[in-house]
Amino acid sequence: MNLLKSLAAVSSITMVSRVLGFVRDTLVARIFGAGMATDAFFIAFKLPNLLRRVFAEGAFSQAFVPILAEYKAQQGEEATRTFVAYVAGLLTLMLAVVTLIGVLAAPVVIWITAPGFADTPEKFKLTSDLLRVTFPYILLISLSSFVGAILNTWNRFSVPAFTPTLLNVSQIVFALFLTPYFNPPIMVLAWGVLAGGLAQLLYQLPHLKKIGMLVLPRLDLRNSGALRVMKQMGPAILGVSVSQISLIINTIFASFLAAGSVSWMYYADRLMELPSGVLGVALGTILLPTLAKTYANKDRHEYSRILDWGLRLCFVLVLPCSLALALLAEPLTVALFQYGKFGAFDAAMTQRALVAYAVGLLGIILIKVLAPGFYAQQNIRTPVKIAIFTLVATQVLNLLFISHLQHAGLALAISGGACMNAGLLFWQLRKQKMFEPQPGWAVFLGKLVIAVLAMSAALLGVMHYMPAWSDGSMPERFLRLGLLVGTGMVVYFGMLLLMGFRLKDFARRGLN
Repeated sequence: MNLLKSLAAVSSITMVSRVLGFVRDTLVARIFGAGMATDAFFIAFKLPNLLRRVFAEGAFSQAFVPILAEYKAQQGEEATRTFVAYVAGLLTLMLAVVTLIGVLAAPVVIWITAPGFADTPEKFKLTSDLLRVTFPYILLISLSSFVGAILNTWNRFSVPAFTPTLLNVSQIVFALFLTPYFNPPIMVLAWGVLAGGLAQLLYQLPHLKKIGMLVLPRLDLRNSGALRVMKQMGPAILGVSVSQISLIINTIFASFLAAGSVSWMYYADRLMELPSGVLGVALGTILLPTLAKTYANKDRHEYSRILDWGLRLCFVLVLPCSLALALLAEPLTVALFQYGKFGAFDAAMTQRALVAYAVGLLGIILIKVLAPGFYAQQNIRTPVKIAIFTLVATQVLNLLFISHLQHAGLALAISGGACMNAGLLFWQLRKQKMFEPQPGWAVFLGKLVIAVLAMSAALLGVMHYMPAWSDGSMPERFLRLGLLVGTGMVVYFGMLLLMGFRLKDFARRGLN
């Protein structure tokens, strides 16, 4: 298995999903704008999304994938199928209980996570109603992520990478064609989320059958394999919950700020998630099962080399993205969102949050590379301790920044916390002698800095001669934005090529 080819495949498919996500967000901005209704929906959607990251993509995957890789390598197919069945049973039970509690206690959940909404009864009720519809998404998407984790362990990376597109397609279809049938209209987005979650789960099941891992869930609270996963999930849930608690605290802060603050942060976060998803999630998806298999085979040298490969790719691809997001904040927000009810003021506020998020993009994606280095060893305690420390530090930054920068201060605090988290993870990997950097890092970084500076000069030069970004229709704005992005890419990668960078230098093979 060629890791670079797998990464390219996952990144390409993820890019399609992100583009569809921008289409969806552009439609939402045009149809609903940025105000009370969108704030209510984004809060109602954010909560099950946060729990998804805790129970599925976060804690569960970190605990499940290394043990699954161990079963696959050492126990045989039948034992692995049995293990999967018992884990599925426990996961389904746990998620069903959480979902039921969330639906029944929706007003309480909103009161805890967005207390500022309680001052406006209409807004509070709308958010609670939306949450009751979106909360079952946690059950569907977590089971979908469970299936995806199995497929990834069998190197079927493309199928799980494609599934997020189904959520975007569902919301686009619902928003375009079904909005008139809902009262209030914003409710259409909540039902689009639920339909998208169901589609994501059903799409993957035939592919699970192809690898012989489609089994009926079994429930046995004493099964040793399932108990190992649940035992690992304890500290994993704590670790992942820490980062999600940080986001919830930010939501609490934002709920007390000016109307629209939640929406401005959401749209900025969506722009930042393009590189974060295309690069960070893809790298994490490839690295965790690959490192887990390498660790299970006790090949520590190859383990370190794979981590080094991931870090170098991260720097090559993320450094230019981080700087480009900050430089192109105005073109991106105006070209993508400033239409209909989403005005120039909303675009300006979104730009501020985007620049603040861009500061921490490298740290956010480095975590996706460094954390699997611990999870693959079934060492979850170390990143948990780091996450707890980062949570406290992030809240200190919130208090420092919010009074002067408002919603942008919340975004900047997240960026600062992410950079701190990544630095501590790197330090611990080195301290535990699990990672030894390969030679040539100083020269490597020097060349990257030169290429990034050349790209920045080119972007600023081209922007100087362009008309105001609010001028022209959507296709015209997109054309200018595409020209700008294309110029930056040509200059950056052209400079790397001139300085001796070659694609083959990043080609690595992993275990099948």
